[in-house]
Amino acid sequence: MILVVLPAHLRTLAQVSGDVQVEVPGRATQRSVLDALESRYPMLRGTIRDQVTLERRPFLRFFACEEDLSFDSPDAPLPDAVVSGAEPFFIIGAIAGG
Repeated sequence: MILVVLPAHLRTLAQVSGDVQVEVPGRATQRSVLDALESRYPMLRGTIRDQVTLERRPFLRFFACEEDLSFDSPDAPLPDAVVSGAEPFFIIGAIAGG
């Protein structure tokens, strides 16, 4: 199971009060985690990544093991600590403005 930490507005949309866990068949990648997340919480489709291109939305970032994974390939394997459940996969809303 992969532990996913969602920003508050996506937790509200998904109607969950905390972190969520998703089962990822096969290799754990950003794509497979997001596929599993959107399958379990269909109301999140189009909020984290574009529904057509499946590219990450501009004001969301992905982090794991204190590393920014936002610009990594969506098919790159996630760190072992995330796969084992020792560390979460974070989806964070970027802060913009001045």
